[in-house]
Amino acid sequence: MMENLCLSKNTRTFSVCPENFTGGKGVGGSATHGTGESAARELGIGWKISPSVVIPAGQRFTLADIRGSGSIKHIWITDDAPAGRLLVLRIYWDGSDKPSVEVPLGDFFAGANYPEYRQLSSLAVCINPKRGLNCYFEMPYRKGFRVEIENLASRGITVYYQIDCEEKDISDDALYFHAQFRRSNPVAGGIHTLLDGISGHGHYVGTYLYWGVNNNGCWVEGEMKFYIDGDKDFPTVCGTGTEDYFCGSYTFDVDGKYAEFTTPYSGMYKIDRTDDAYLSNRRFNLYRWHINDPIYFSKDLRVTVQALGWRSEGRYLPLKDDISSVAYWYSDRTDDVYPTFPDRDELEII
Repeated sequence: MMENLCLSKNTRTFSVCPENFTGGKGVGGSATHGTGESAARELGIGWKISPSVVIPAGQRFTLADIRGSGSIKHIWITDDAPAGRLLVLRIYWDGSDKPSVEVPLGDFFAGANYPEYRQLSSLAVCINPKRGLNCYFEMPYRKGFRVEIENLASRGITVYYQIDCEEKDISDDALYFHAQFRRSNPVAGGIHTLLDGISGHGHYVGTYLYWGVNNNGCWVEGEMKFYIDGDKDFPTVCGTGTEDYFCGSYTFDVDGKYAEFTTPYSGMYKIDRTDDAYLSNRRFNLYRWHINDPIYFSKDLRVTVQALGWRSEGRYLPLKDDISSVAYWYSDRTDDVYPTFPDRDELEII
């Protein structure tokens, strides 16, 4: 991308945030009322009058509703939620009434339990101190987009955000960005499905797993499988183990302990409860971005992962773990029907 910085472009930059809800030209920071109104009472207009919004309990709030053609280039967001999965992010493209992105806010940024900070440094997503959530996936639109947050908490939550955009012509071959959340708690039959029922032409670009282990010992033997364009019993793309798919090896073990790591394309950047290695009830945050190696499909796609460990006498053991996932992909469709989204109790990290 660095080589493109010197090229002239017919593009207008704008951003949407509480200081400029419409992304309008020359109106940012002109609010006279907002959450910073009291702090700026001696300074007045232009001095951080509206840096955030407060979303009431049980309510939905539209962060941005934009008309025109262009793309989202970057999303930054943070909040004061007391726990993960109390906010749900939804993004709609070109007037569709079906969200193409429907994911708990933290999970979308590869951090289900993001109030407990750990640095995540990757090309697609970053989590920076204290809870700065950033996404760099480009998200094209032709007629407009709408971004919405739902507050599932029993109190109001303050949200700060900025959505950086480019207004420009979009080529005919540009695809729509999608992200879908699923959870298996516990996993049934040793198989967790990340994605199914997806049709159209596109490519798969990323995976986030929040894996809760309910057994002692190894849990990373399961294979990631991509069933492409009509594959039935057996996939076209099949990995050799969970840690292998996330570009690690040998149980992520260094000197008898799990080793956290964060790299541009993959990582296991945070392990909840880092004491007592190899005991149950630990949770692992893993991401894998298919930026240089997308999984292409022309008709349909199904993605699964096996929950598999070891038992006695060198035998495999299908696990009944708690696995949450976010699948990220691009396609030419906005009308795929997603599974019914879980309620607050089904989302809760227990």
